[in-house]
Order: sequence, then C-alpha cells, then structure tokens
Amino acid sequence: MARLRPARTCRTPNSQAWARYSLRKPRKNYVRALPHTSLNVFKTGVESESYDTSITLDCDQYIQLRSNALESARIAAGKFLEANIPNEYWFTLRVYPHNVIREKRMATGAGADRISQGMTLAFGKPVSVAARIRPGQPVFQIKINGENSDIAKKALKRAMSKLSGSYRINTQRIEKAAA
Repeated sequence: MARLRPARTCRTPNSQAWARYSLRKPRKNYVRALPHTSLNVFKTGVESESYDTSITLDCDQYIQLRSNALESARIAAGKFLEANIPNEYWFTLRVYPHNVIREKRMATGAGADRISQGMTLAFGKPVSVAARIRPGQPVFQIKINGENSDIAKKALKRAMSKLSGSYRINTQRIEKAAA
C-alpha cells in the first residue's frame, strides 16, 4: 500500500501519543482498528556469551519513526552483517512502534471541492504505527567480537541512511562476569 503523505509530516511528535488499544476490553478502545506493523523480526544472528563489544545506534533528538522505516533500516544493516560476518553477531532492534498515526483522507480529482468537507471533523483514521524515540535512546544494538567492530559500524551507517533525524554510534566493551 502506497503512503499518501511523506514521512516528514509525522516525524516530529508534536501531539499527545495516541496508542490505546486493548484486547481484553475492546469497547474501551480509542483505536478501533489497529494498523499492522511492518516489523516482524526484532532479533537476528547468533546469541552468545562470548561477544566482547556492544555497538549501539543512539538517537540525538526527539523523533517519531514509522515501522516501515525501522524495517528497511533493519534489513539494510542485517544484510550487510550477514554478507560480511555471517553468524558472528547478535543484532537487536531496541524500540517498538506503539503510537498510532492518523490521517484525514481528502478527495482528489475533478469536482473534489464539491464533495469534500475540508477539515470539518478532521480526526482521521489510523493508517500506520510509529515508535517515539527520546534523545540518547538506542534504536539498534549489535553485539560482536572486537575485531569486527568496523563492519558493525558500517552496517549501522547503512541503517542510519534509511532513518530521518540525527544519530550517534556508540561503542562499549562488555564486562564478563567473574566465575
């Protein structure tokens, strides 16, 4: 399904979050029909205790990212990691899209001005879901061995090119617990 409006129209969280959807009490929902998320996989690679380096992609600003943008960034970084260091990493998406984005559909074409009501009762219908991200919050995390840190940083740069906003790549050593 094609998006009617570009992502720049909803990337700044300038309104109250709208995410109330309950499976137990459907009559109390504010959101009548929850749009599906594009994200299916949150963790890829091989989980191991032997990794000694954690590299995260941290956000620098308060931003709202749609689920399809997060999915495309995850795929771009995951393919790069799998091509260069197969089965030697643990890649995790650290955010979940809870916030429902509404859109007021407008009539277009010949005679639309006679059919359309403009912005009368312009609450909108749910079209997508997005994750609200705070400054300093990690979006992606890669756990690897230290010699592969350059490849992981390149993968996160590829993911960064798919996302709007500004980001920072942080590297830290994983402390091993004493046995």
